[in-house]
Amino acid sequence: MDEADVRAVLGRVEDPDLGDDIVSLGLVNAVAVEDGVAKVSLALGAPYAPTERDIATDVREALAEAGLEAELTAKQPTALRDDDVLPGVKNIVAVASGKGGVGKSTVAVNLAAGLSKLGARVGLFDTDVYGPNVPQMLGSEESPTTTEDDTIIPPERHGVKHISMGYLVGEDDPVIWRGPMVHQVLTQLVDDVEWGELDYLVLDLPPGTGDTQLTILQTLPLTGAVIVTTPEEVAIDDARKGVEMFGRHDTNVLGLVENMSSFVCPDCGSQHDVFGSGGGQALAEATDVPYLGGVPLDPEIRTGGEPMVLTDDNATADAFRVVTEDVANHVGIVNRRRVSET
Repeated sequence: MDEADVRAVLGRVEDPDLGDDIVSLGLVNAVAVEDGVAKVSLALGAPYAPTERDIATDVREALAEAGLEAELTAKQPTALRDDDVLPGVKNIVAVASGKGGVGKSTVAVNLAAGLSKLGARVGLFDTDVYGPNVPQMLGSEESPTTTEDDTIIPPERHGVKHISMGYLVGEDDPVIWRGPMVHQVLTQLVDDVEWGELDYLVLDLPPGTGDTQLTILQTLPLTGAVIVTTPEEVAIDDARKGVEMFGRHDTNVLGLVENMSSFVCPDCGSQHDVFGSGGGQALAEATDVPYLGGVPLDPEIRTGGEPMVLTDDNATADAFRVVTEDVANHVGIVNRRRVSET
């Protein structure tokens, strides 16, 4: 068999999200056949995403039916990345909320840890300069170090490289900065932190739609954003503003997470909708963005130290794992769609 024959075989493999075969969509970068082995490079840009893993499995099975062994590589097109800004980072995912108190940082930390647990190389950038909680939530006690060139080497915890303003100011010192100072510090951290090669860099944004968000949107090539809300109307109204903000800046909204969606009493086992129910899913439907799932209100989250997603046999951990896989899948959809449109 030659390259044309292999491409004909691969033309029977469907992308379940984009509704066409991977050859027609331009997801097959290159093909070479040698001694019964088909070497195929696929334009898959969301490492460890379940859907892209399934696509690779379908490719292997199709080639096996044709009597060929498969040697697959996944290569994200360089056109989808910025060679000048964080060139070693494949995907940058912002986690945002319209208002404070909805558990945005909790979602960001669990998303990062969940992606790492899947096998991805992950970084977490705590850009919430006024409320930097990531080190505490990760249980991180190691401070960043610096190189001879004064670049910053981020500490690693639970497989997640991370940096936070919490390391740069005193534990009890308030950050009282005007917008230009925030912009300067964030852009300097982007330039000075040695993230290395990452599959995903998760950004924990501060709540709202202010200076920090605009700096991030203007500075970093975001793959997409995740919006976090709680079910009640006040939070939903503010989350809608967040969706609108990213839309105005042509940034993909990967989906919406409804946090604190219910509370299961540990004593009686009954479920209580403390903040109402269904608001997040209704907003997702109204704004035509994916609904990534609901996360229960769990008292264990408040203890910090280890992200809940790493816990076994726990309903809240299971919910975070679903959110993690859904985010990775939607990163894949964004990247594959961009390839198919070029």
